[in-house]
Amino acid sequence: MDFRHTRQGRTALSAVAITAGLLLTVVGCGGGGGGTSDKGASSPSAPARSSNGGAKTESQTPQADAVLAEVKGENGLVLDVTSAKRDAGGFVTVEGTVTNNTDTIWVAADWRGDEKELARNGGSIAGASLIDQKGKKKYLILRDTSGRCLCTQFTGGVDAGKSADWFAQFPAPPADTTAVDFQVGSMPPASIEISEG
Repeated sequence: MDFRHTRQGRTALSAVAITAGLLLTVVGCGGGGGGTSDKGASSPSAPARSSNGGAKTESQTPQADAVLAEVKGENGLVLDVTSAKRDAGGFVTVEGTVTNNTDTIWVAADWRGDEKELARNGGSIAGASLIDQKGKKKYLILRDTSGRCLCTQFTGGVDAGKSADWFAQFPAPPADTTAVDFQVGSMPPASIEISEG
């Protein structure tokens, strides 16, 4: 009898913890504006990528992929967006490269965002957002229940003269929205087209 009550208590506690985690994820990714819900914000089907994916894939020259947008920042930092695909799970995956044309290592400190929760992501692209001008809505990077972004962490930084691949996943804007602005840190916004995945 005690075992059954203990098991029921654990099941209830697990359900409460999962529900709280999902609510935090939805609230963290909501972005605000209009009261519309983000369909993919708590999607468990979003593919989990390695938190340091792309951090060590450095090369002397950027990939030869087609570039959707290129943004130049301070001191020669260059951000290229090479892909923005809408996936069936209700999210958008944006990918590209960052090239460090400065004379020192770059650690992406101002790209992780201002939110206290995002500080645990270290030097990452966690502070990026997609802005839907048509729908007047801002989409923040998806996060897991522990606050880790579904994005690249630049572990160890990017050495001077090197490039690194990056990715970031966002809740998908409505299906009729194909043009959005990608923005991160103090870099100017980049207008990109979303393609179907």
